[in-house]
Amino acid sequence: MFRSGMDLFYNAKTVRLRCHHDKYLLADEDEESVTQDRNGSSKNARWTVEFLQDSQVIIRLKSCYNKYLTASNQPFLLGVTGRKVIQSLPRRLDSSVEWEPIKEGSQVKLKTRYGNFLRANGGVPPWRNSITHDIPHRTATQDWILWYVDTLEIQSSDSSVSSPPKSDGRTIYYHVAEDNGDVDDETSEGYSLNFKGNGVEELTRKLVEDTGLEGIIVCTRNPLNGNLYPLRLQLPPNNATMHVVLVLASSTCEF
Repeated sequence: MFRSGMDLFYNAKTVRLRCHHDKYLLADEDEESVTQDRNGSSKNARWTVEFLQDSQVIIRLKSCYNKYLTASNQPFLLGVTGRKVIQSLPRRLDSSVEWEPIKEGSQVKLKTRYGNFLRANGGVPPWRNSITHDIPHRTATQDWILWYVDTLEIQSSDSSVSSPPKSDGRTIYYHVAEDNGDVDDETSEGYSLNFKGNGVEELTRKLVEDTGLEGIIVCTRNPLNGNLYPLRLQLPPNNATMHVVLVLASSTCEF
């Protein structure tokens, strides 16, 4: 029976993960690779913890580049079982960015939805300092999936494990539309950010910064007919939570 390791992340806002080799999980500067290094003071070793609204046992981890720790399907090397762990920002948040902490003494294992574990590899290059997700079959590598969790920042005292910290401003939930204006799984919450302004232009700049997408039009759905229409000038009052859709200016979507 697995024991949940959520208590090691309880109230955590940002964490570091230290592996058996006494190295830290790092987001590489190429904003895609994930590696391990002894420099735990680097900003690249900081991971923001996101708790899911509909689960008490799953977390997401976001790098300093605003991308998620992702269990990809890409083989690390041809002919071996381990698969690459990368940073990504998928259009739709799916199970590849979800990790289940499982307690092992004072350490934790991070399990994917498909039963693999986040693994810090040792040995000679190209294995040295690499990160994969795998199931260790050899006794000598069992410890490679164990991690110490160092909490660097905690949530505000009025937040709970299942909800993000409260702060000034409003929560903006957003999806990115396909070129034809369609949105995958719009019933899910999608991505989110906290926004303290009131103007559409300011929100657009914030979303460009958050997504890295240029030339976006911030839209919302008409509650009467469900059609998308661009937001104009001011946002609704009282910092009300908003759900918006980002449409690329180059898309074929018609308003």
